[in-house]
Amino acid sequence: MYWSFSKMTSRRQFLTMTSAVGGAAIASQILPISAFAQNFEVSYSDAEWKKMLSPAEFKILRRKGTERPGSSDLNAEKRAGTFYCRGCDLPLYSSETKYESGTGWPSFWAPLDDAVLTRADNSFFMKRTEVICRRCGSHLGHVFKDGPKPTGLRYCMNGLAMTFKAA
Repeated sequence: MYWSFSKMTSRRQFLTMTSAVGGAAIASQILPISAFAQNFEVSYSDAEWKKMLSPAEFKILRRKGTERPGSSDLNAEKRAGTFYCRGCDLPLYSSETKYESGTGWPSFWAPLDDAVLTRADNSFFMKRTEVICRRCGSHLGHVFKDGPKPTGLRYCMNGLAMTFKAA
């Protein structure tokens, strides 16, 4: 089995595991993304991902972590350009769909076509929708139904999951 008490990194993981509400909820927070394998165009071993990413990036992209609100420079990014997946450099969001949500994370009302996939995330006793990169499967953040027009959606992304290239 992948996890061990010595590898737990947060009180939240410990409480989730010990509550034993269900194996799926536990597995979704402790097992690596590769444990829920599906064929992605870009795929690396955990060792390869760890060489390519910082520890914080690895925790977010490959272990479904979340950065502290207000900690990303991308939250304040106002220039015209495109936001890319840090894991595989796939274009994800146009700056034209970025807006200030007041949450402390970069937020968008729509992704670029064929950029992201979504799936149910029922971890921590919440019902959310996880957003992942469609090319490498990296965790990007979550989407909520409280965004602005025209979609009414808020794609709340981790800044460390993306890079930005100005137009």
